[in-house]
Amino acid sequence: MLKLNSEQVAWLYVAFMVCAVLFSFLINGLFLKLSRTLGVKNQNETMVRWSSTSKPAFGGISFYILFLFSVACYSILFEAVTYINDIVRFLGIMAACSLGFVVGLADDAYNTKPFLKFFAQFSSAIILIATGTSINISGIVPLDYFLTILWVVGLMNSINMLDNMDAITTSVSISVILAVLYMLVSKGEALSIYFITLLGVLAALLGFLYYNWNPSKMYMGDTGSQFLGVFLASIGILYLWNGHAAPDFRIQTKQFIVALLVFIVPIIDTTTVTINRLLKGTSPFVGGRDHTTHHLSYLGLSDRQVALTFFGLSFLSVIFLIIIDRFILHWEYLHFGLFLAYFLILFGFLYGITRINKHKEK
Repeated sequence: MLKLNSEQVAWLYVAFMVCAVLFSFLINGLFLKLSRTLGVKNQNETMVRWSSTSKPAFGGISFYILFLFSVACYSILFEAVTYINDIVRFLGIMAACSLGFVVGLADDAYNTKPFLKFFAQFSSAIILIATGTSINISGIVPLDYFLTILWVVGLMNSINMLDNMDAITTSVSISVILAVLYMLVSKGEALSIYFITLLGVLAALLGFLYYNWNPSKMYMGDTGSQFLGVFLASIGILYLWNGHAAPDFRIQTKQFIVALLVFIVPIIDTTTVTINRLLKGTSPFVGGRDHTTHHLSYLGLSDRQVALTFFGLSFLSVIFLIIIDRFILHWEYLHFGLFLAYFLILFGFLYGITRINKHKEK
């Protein structure tokens, strides 16, 4: 284990990121060359993608490899005993992420039943709760556990549903990770194991983005979206939902707004799709061309412009997070109202265009 000063740690992280991005780029390229069929889903399945062409769904494998690689690097480079109190919690996150990865891999390979995926998502939430990762906002333990299950299962489905056009989920996930990395730096936890694992997954996403950018050569598949869903959900709980432990309703509104803003794109898209499909009497879990991403395309935006729009909205949330953390020293209900109004306006706009263009969904 190394004893490093802050400057050396910074350079070490830079070197780690460069190597990890390069590894992600090379391994995805290797996957793409090795096979043009493994991981390509059946054209007759129920999932509906925007692209009419089947492509390899290898991206999620590189995400998981770099996640594990990051854990290994941390144990070698840093004093792991510094965060020994979090070992059970972190092992729980590893177990939940591994379960998400395995069920996603099985779904990509065998097109598993929806109940099996839901059971794995529910089990991931229970693993997190059992190992100490749960939302702490209401002070009522059963309610907080229920919110945790709803958050984990909802986000795993949301990230999966958002993966319907080139680079959308990848771009949004990059922004979410940047937001959480900021929170870690702000809290002085740059030496935490969570920091290096976030860097590893961020590097995996950046390397994969080259192949996933429109016109994409590769998808992340359920392997990637299920892993990312539980990984982002658990990190979101630790550093967004539970960023302030004060049992004060005013502060609790801040926790709620921070989580809402950072995950604004998947929350709005999933909510919009769910409402519209329930109104039509169809299942929210069946694929379709009725996502907010698709409706922006119906308005005339290209696939790249849609990806840039959603990345821009997600990155704006990172800016809002920095403003909330650095410049709003005394959180008031007025701040809650202003940021909630922004969410509702954006939701109203994106939901509104789905109603205007609803005849173009098929």
